[in-house]
Amino acid sequence: MHIEVVGHGPSLVLIHGWALHGGVFAPLVERLADRCTLHLVDLPGHGHSRDASTPLELQACVAEILARTPPAVWLGWSLGGLFAMQAAASSPQVKGLALIAATPRFVRGEDWPHAVESSVFLQFGEELRRDYRGTLERFLALDTIGSEHAREELRTLKQTLYARGEPAPQALQQGLRLLEHTDLRDALAGLALPSLWISGRRDRLVPAAGMRDAAALAPWGLHVDIAGGGHAPFLGHADRVAQELADFLSTIGHAPDGPRA
Repeated sequence: MHIEVVGHGPSLVLIHGWALHGGVFAPLVERLADRCTLHLVDLPGHGHSRDASTPLELQACVAEILARTPPAVWLGWSLGGLFAMQAAASSPQVKGLALIAATPRFVRGEDWPHAVESSVFLQFGEELRRDYRGTLERFLALDTIGSEHAREELRTLKQTLYARGEPAPQALQQGLRLLEHTDLRDALAGLALPSLWISGRRDRLVPAAGMRDAAALAPWGLHVDIAGGGHAPFLGHADRVAQELADFLSTIGHAPDGPRA
């Protein structure tokens, strides 16, 4: 599995979303590399890890990333948030958890209303088999729709998508299954570390209310909502997201006062 290391200072592990790769975090690298060491992961089947032998499964990927990175704060965007949450719930090596447009459960349920229908991921899986490139471009459009900087964000995502080669079709299907079937809500209550949940108020895939509810499940969870942001707020609102992350990183190592009432 490819992990690029950039910058200097306290370590931050970054895990990208579905179909992309670590290069998508370039705006955050530009703004944070002078204050922390960024470990940019390409998940199996994506980017420079396209031919990696590690399966795209939570435990397998988390185990390898933990073995190859120092104690760190973990950040996950969208699908990458599931890997970050799994790591935070299973290893003391994770010192803090930051999520961007990610929740422990991506599909709607009777007790989890602020999410999408599971049919969304099923439909993307069926469309991938018929029109691989067209489906990926439609997904990128969904990533940016609603954002006040949608046009610029979509242009950036399209330029990034194939910059390290095409993602493996099998890995894309595996990622969709993870999004459809994973539920890590029970793991959040036991987190003994601070967590930051950054949402885009106009996100059509992960509603801000879902991130608010997820943050409330974690003992020391903080929800930050970015007005005008879509599913990739670190692109159109890079300065704000980077500052929120820098502020959060500065608190790591200071013991919290206790769980919220």
